[in-house]
Amino acid sequence: MKADTIRTDALRPLSDIQIEQTREFIDSLEQGSQTYWDMVEIGDELSRDLHITPELVILYADAVEDFNPWYEAWKMNTWHIDGESPFGGAIVPPVLVSHFVLSVQFDHNKPFAIGSIHTFHDSEILAPIPVGATVRIATRATDKYEKRGRRYVRHEVNVTDVENGTHYFRETRDILSL
Repeated sequence: MKADTIRTDALRPLSDIQIEQTREFIDSLEQGSQTYWDMVEIGDELSRDLHITPELVILYADAVEDFNPWYEAWKMNTWHIDGESPFGGAIVPPVLVSHFVLSVQFDHNKPFAIGSIHTFHDSEILAPIPVGATVRIATRATDKYEKRGRRYVRHEVNVTDVENGTHYFRETRDILSL
């Protein structure tokens, strides 16, 4: 092993598999990377389905310290419960789905995008999402523009229920690119 590899791997405890996966990821960054601006064309659409489990909701709520009983559809030693909220059963924290949008916007079939920063988003909550729903997060590149010498890509995002088509959430977001 090279000296720099030993130094970086010693920074935190890693298993052999984690070390191998980290090295593969770092090597992939050097192969065929391009800017987000160059990767995206106006009209490009991507989507992914996300099943919002009670466990996902609890992990998210704990991480952002949003302790609202409306989100609780899981209880130790009982597992899944219906939960209670003014909307019936337990609901998803309002902007949880917004955190998954970037995983949809970046097409994992394309080379890694370098030099991009999420700079703006305007979110609109249209209806509460019930815990246990499967939603489709769809993004569409709607504009590419320059402002003060910097390049931006704008996306429209829509989150709908896969089963019944309920439109839960929409968002406009911009990504600054090199």
